[in-house]
Amino acid sequence: MAEASRQALTVRELTPGEEGRWDAFVEACPEATFFHRAGWARVLGEAFGHRPRFLYAERGGRITGVLPLAEVRSLLAGRSLVSSPFCVYGGVAASEEEAGHALVEAARRLAESLGVGYLELRHRRRRCPGWPCQDRLYATFRRELHPDPEANLRAVPRKQRAMIRKGMQAGLRAEIEEGVDTLYEVYARSVHRLGTPVFAKSYFALLREVFGKDCEVLVVYEGREPVSAVMSFYFRDEVLPYYGGGTERARQVKGNDFMYWELMRRAAERGLRWFDYGRSKVGTGSYAFKKHWGFSPEPLHYEYHLVRARRIPEVNPLNPRYRLLVEAWKRLPLPVTRWLGPRLVRHLG
Repeated sequence: MAEASRQALTVRELTPGEEGRWDAFVEACPEATFFHRAGWARVLGEAFGHRPRFLYAERGGRITGVLPLAEVRSLLAGRSLVSSPFCVYGGVAASEEEAGHALVEAARRLAESLGVGYLELRHRRRRCPGWPCQDRLYATFRRELHPDPEANLRAVPRKQRAMIRKGMQAGLRAEIEEGVDTLYEVYARSVHRLGTPVFAKSYFALLREVFGKDCEVLVVYEGREPVSAVMSFYFRDEVLPYYGGGTERARQVKGNDFMYWELMRRAAERGLRWFDYGRSKVGTGSYAFKKHWGFSPEPLHYEYHLVRARRIPEVNPLNPRYRLLVEAWKRLPLPVTRWLGPRLVRHLG
């Protein structure tokens, strides 16, 4: 180990055939997340046309840090270099500080050579204290699971626990499904009501193909009718419900409450230790929903190196500039949003 520490540190870009080395490091690195996996390079390229620029630091033939990046061309935010678009976490994951610093510096140089508006690193902790930072917009919600599902249920605040029991009393049942058809139908209707463009169905199918057993679809039925559905990611000892939604009927029978409880219950039975409820914008309904489950918000630190841009981007529905667009989107016919949504969503990230 002492000999390795004296060897030079180099930064390289991931090339085909190196994915196994990359993922082995990600699996072992405490800082790494599901969104650092090499499979995202293919997903971002094929689904959205964003060029992946996945950097890794290496010393003595051993990877000591990774930084997944993608070049994004957006009609709303211009050109940028982001780690990582469509992912709640990203940025540097390193086993030594020197590797982390080297990766940040390499990303900064790359952003400047490309002439993008800005470099964005989505960190769970501050890494670049001198950079502009957006840390009051998003929060993540994580909680450790108890091995006993009943203990997890008791940990949910009383009012929210009552919602879960109403779903149970409604006779709802949850099923794991191989395909994404039902998920897409439920999700498309759900995000339409929120005024958000929907992804293409092929995107969900690609996630299932790339991540296999670590990408799972859970659908909740009332009789034969689906009322809610969620696509979850699995990484090490945690589960991350990521793309979820419910029908209008789900509100009446508490389908979403039942769905997330069922996912939590199954995760505990599988021996997983963490439930990651994911990112929400501060002050929104989803933010309040997760707090009602007894989860505490943890601010996310999105750090920026401005190249051509004069200020950090504000491409989110809370920006007053986009509120009228959100309301207009809600009024569009569902078939129109399914056609137009995938053409627009690549510009959001």
